[in-house]
Amino acid sequence: MKISKKDVDYVAALARLEFEQKEEEKLTEQLASILGYVDKIKEVDTSKIEPTSHGFSGENVWREDTVVKSSEQTIESIFKNAPAKDGMFFKVEKVMDMED
Repeated sequence: MKISKKDVDYVAALARLEFEQKEEEKLTEQLASILGYVDKIKEVDTSKIEPTSHGFSGENVWREDTVVKSSEQTIESIFKNAPAKDGMFFKVEKVMDMED
């Protein structure tokens, strides 16, 4: 596709941009080059390729959820993975400073 200075001026006006003469010439060349690559991509035969939303097909590798009744849990098992505790509470670092 051929890009002209008029096309660059039109897009610049839509975007409310102003360019100097040299900048417009450079942008015209760059846009023409980009659209040339797009035309090359259009030449690729993709008729035998099924459309996808991702580049790979992934499967869930997570374990199945299991229900554990709270009566079967002990305090020790609840705090087993806690980094720190204070009696019956999880101990965490301060996340907010309420000073004025």
